[in-house]
Amino acid sequence: MFRVITTRFLSDQLFKLNACLFVPIIAALCILPFGVNENIVMIMVQIFLYMALGQMWNLLGGYAGLVSLGQQMFIGLGGYALAVITEIYHLPMIVGLLVGGIVSVIFALVISQPIFKMRGVYFSIGTWIAAEALAVYFSNWTYVRSGQGFNITVSYDLTTTDMYYIAAIVGLGAIGLVHTLLRSKLGLALMAMRDNESAAETIGIEIYNTKLKCFLISAFVTGITGGALYLSIAYVQPYAAFGIDWTVAMVFIVIIGGIGTVEGPILGAVFYVLLKQYLYDYPGISMIILGIIAIIIILLASRGIMGAVHDYWGFEIFSTRRWVNKSR
Repeated sequence: MFRVITTRFLSDQLFKLNACLFVPIIAALCILPFGVNENIVMIMVQIFLYMALGQMWNLLGGYAGLVSLGQQMFIGLGGYALAVITEIYHLPMIVGLLVGGIVSVIFALVISQPIFKMRGVYFSIGTWIAAEALAVYFSNWTYVRSGQGFNITVSYDLTTTDMYYIAAIVGLGAIGLVHTLLRSKLGLALMAMRDNESAAETIGIEIYNTKLKCFLISAFVTGITGGALYLSIAYVQPYAAFGIDWTVAMVFIVIIGGIGTVEGPILGAVFYVLLKQYLYDYPGISMIILGIIAIIIILLASRGIMGAVHDYWGFEIFSTRRWVNKSR
């Protein structure tokens, strides 16, 4: 009985601490565009969107054990869906963002069966090939103007503040979704599958269905995020939209911040965007510097910065643990 009371007390205290921490942070983020210049606001836009991308790659690679090198396919689909819906059909921007997520889910569903038959590095290569195939297809598809691409003119009607709130909803929504998901039965199944797929299957976890749900969720959010990214860029072109640079950024964010942690992609996104801004005038060496930093982090902390913090101090902001009541 004492253990139950103590466990519930700790759970309640953790909830109160998180509430005290998050409420002022959310309030500060809501009023931030009115107290800083536009450059800082646009940097925050990038942080929010890369944060969402990092959370979705981490959901696959860090929790489900699905290391994808083709997440850019959903970014491209999201960007092109937004362009087609707003430029050709002249429908509202929100419709374009949602269609991007839906189209991404449909495409993920189509390729899931052959891709999930692959394991390890073959799965990674399979997703990359799918993204490259889309790049070639879209560059020759006259309906989407082939390699010419689209100017997304609906972006011109948005203010910097408008773009900030769109990005904030996407970024913070991705964090909330992942945290909620990991505290559900599906989240427990994902982590069990990541640790030992054979053992997970033995205890009754449906491997294929669990992978598929995770893949579809990641595709949907990445598709919406891709649309939001191209809303801020205002121009989409096939080889850029489906380029592997997007996934390289996601992998860097997760490795630096901490794979298998909710906080990792947040820290990684901040680090990546600020470093990208600093190295903007050095395009020739920026990727080399990013690679060196990633290697150093891997050597010093294999699970990234927040992973090391979790391992050594047990500190968690977004705890995925679920308290279990025991009478003994």
